Amino acid sequence: MGVKTLWFMPITPIAQKKMKGTLGSYYACSDYISINPEFGTIEDFKNLIKQAHEMGFKIIIDWVANHTGWGHVWTTEHPEYFLKDSVTNDFKVVSGMDDIIELDFSNPALRAALINSMQFWVEECDIDGFRCDLASWVQLDFWKQARGALDKIKPLFWLGEFDELETPAYGEAFDASYSWDWMHKTKRFYEENLPLKFLIDILKSYDNLGDWTMRTWFTSNHDENSWNGTEYEKYGNMAKALAVFSATWNGIPLLYSGQELPNMKRLKFFDKDLIEWNTEFELAEFYKRLLLLRSENVALRSGDPASQTFILKFSVNKNVLGYLRKNGGKEVLVILNFSPEKNLRLDLIDEMVSGLFKNVFSGKPIDFTKEKSVEIQDWEYLVYEK
Repeated sequence: MGVKTLWFMPITPIAQKKMKGTLGSYYACSDYISINPEFGTIEDFKNLIKQAHEMGFKIIIDWVANHTGWGHVWTTEHPEYFLKDSVTNDFKVVSGMDDIIELDFSNPALRAALINSMQFWVEECDIDGFRCDLASWVQLDFWKQARGALDKIKPLFWLGEFDELETPAYGEAFDASYSWDWMHKTKRFYEENLPLKFLIDILKSYDNLGDWTMRTWFTSNHDENSWNGTEYEKYGNMAKALAVFSATWNGIPLLYSGQELPNMKRLKFFDKDLIEWNTEFELAEFYKRLLLLRSENVALRSGDPASQTFILKFSVNKNVLGYLRKNGGKEVLVILNFSPEKNLRLDLIDEMVSGLFKNVFSGKPIDFTKEKSVEIQDWEYLVYEK
């Protein structure tokens, strides 16, 4: 499908003490340098990474630095690594999540132990980076310390689970961040039938941050799917247009397992709950077209100052988002109808759109030097490559 990086959610053993559900939370670790036996052994993982690298993939793993499960080996071997609750005189639980306990980042020995654990996965297994869970819940100086130590081994990719609109300073430590605000507000936009300006203002806020970190754009992930519903529950008919946005706006598209089906099922968080795989993969070609376009056209390159994004104006004031991505002579034009209005005839007012383009899905050509209008259907997406 044109996917280049595989993010493995926590592969470490799940703590059994005070666990929730029949499986427990994979974010409640019991040992930072072991493999959950359900998945196999360290050697199995090394072999998997070796094969993935041979196929051209990069591998990042989930890293949960803020907390562990109650049954973590350090609770007996190094209890001083954890924060204590002054009332219970026991380990301090994470607010609202009583199956996990907080680490004490004021302890230099804890920091060193965590970094050594991260180093294990880089040196022993040859991973290519980390997706850092709840990154803004951990002191920023720890991430800088960890990155300074680990990037000496090999260049790594650091994806932080934080929104730079809320905690911009964390961009100092990470290559990419989340777009939580966009994800939540696009849901509001769809449900409340808000004007397009509502979305434009959010995009301008992100744009004003610059490319300190690259944003990841998504319509689903493991948290959202389990707690708030599938992308189709949240966005309905707008889901595919938002997926096109995620793959073509400045940043990095993030896909969750099963979106290529598409997955219409909420997956339970604390119980083993399988994706209902079939052989249809109705959206695999959809994603492939988008992701290969990203790879092959420098206009969609993320974090590149030469790749510019221009929001376009149309003759009708409707909920249609149009933008042109440019890098040198390469251009990609995207038009997204974020409304149920059918048979919309749009006249392009911006003179910058000209020349011969091709619809990347249908292959149909259009010469925007001569033809300045397009027709778009309800919730439809049009993607053209110059």
